[in-house]
Amino acid sequence: MIAIGADHGGFILKEELIKSFEGELEFKDFGTMGTMSVNYPNIAFKVAESVSSGECEAGILICRSGIGMSICANKVKNIRCANVTTTKAARLCKEHNNANMITLGADDITLEGAKEIIYIWLNSEFQEGRHKERIDLIKEYENKQ
Repeated sequence: MIAIGADHGGFILKEELIKSFEGELEFKDFGTMGTMSVNYPNIAFKVAESVSSGECEAGILICRSGIGMSICANKVKNIRCANVTTTKAARLCKEHNNANMITLGADDITLEGAKEIIYIWLNSEFQEGRHKERIDLIKEYENKQ
């Protein structure tokens, strides 16, 4: 199951994505449920915590730029969240960083572009090797906090 959440700026894209992936992907929707202004950290933390705990296998967050949500998600232990703007970044964030979450900027992406990024991210595989050593360094530092 994939956790998904958006603030008011990403609500419409979130709804379109859930509908367009119906029958292909199962989502757990953490909101928001409308276009009324909300505090995005509340949603970002819920989605990230669901991934960190293992309740969901991956997470997607959407706001206007993707930046604020990414900052919040990366505050949660065991989360590696990338703000993805291209298909190349979608592939590399999984292959090199084993990103378990991504953020999307609704102002900068179409529904089709978002779908392509999600497909590539979910279907790319972590390459391990030297990349695993780097992830281990991140985890080691995180555990000191």
